[in-house]
Amino acid sequence: MRQSNLYVILFSAILTIVLGGLLAATSVGLGPIQAKSVELDTKGQILAAVMEVPEGADVLALYDKVIKSEVLNYKGETVTTDADGNKVVAEKVEIGKQFKKPAEDRLYPIFKFYGEEATDEIKSYILPVYGNGLWDNIWGYIALNTKGTEIEGAVFAHAGETPGLGARITSEEVQSRFAGKELYNEQGEFVSVEMLKGENNPPSKLDEHHVDGMSGATLTGNGVTDMLRNYFKYYQPYFNKKEGATAAL
Repeated sequence: MRQSNLYVILFSAILTIVLGGLLAATSVGLGPIQAKSVELDTKGQILAAVMEVPEGADVLALYDKVIKSEVLNYKGETVTTDADGNKVVAEKVEIGKQFKKPAEDRLYPIFKFYGEEATDEIKSYILPVYGNGLWDNIWGYIALNTKGTEIEGAVFAHAGETPGLGARITSEEVQSRFAGKELYNEQGEFVSVEMLKGENNPPSKLDEHHVDGMSGATLTGNGVTDMLRNYFKYYQPYFNKKEGATAAL
């Protein structure tokens, strides 16, 4: 009986070690593949905020051709190293992790779009945004004109919004509603952009600062509104430093 128990224990231990080793090896082997997948998805979303990515296009090559980036601090100043002295790269800044920090301690990536012809002139700025939906986090990329006053495109994603309701923020039909919306009123005051309650609101309510909402998804819409307002404020110091920027908040 003792031999039988010892055998079972040894067999279980060896099996655990072998399986653990195999899982570790698999994880290490898949690591680069997973990282490449995340990179493709992220850069694809950034590009989608400003242009239609051709089907079958080499996303990474296209991104390198038309996008340049930098990292900012809360004051709108360029940051090249983190608190530990390590070089910071905009594409590697994890917005979700930054979101957990106080706003004044975060890093803020900004992406500059030079047009599909890749000229020397910046055509748009793309800002990553992050917030809370109904059930979980929501995030996205918002393209602004060079003055930081008008939305030119939007791409949203979510972790757990309700299918057919809040999850519709990922649809092109909903995202397209944000294009052309203004962040400032005629007096130059910051008002941001608000997603309204309900859907098919009358044209009188859908002015340059208001977007039609989604039926049955008011709380997700509120999350989008709050997310945009917050991040537009975070990035405004950067635009205020630029020639032609509107009045500071």
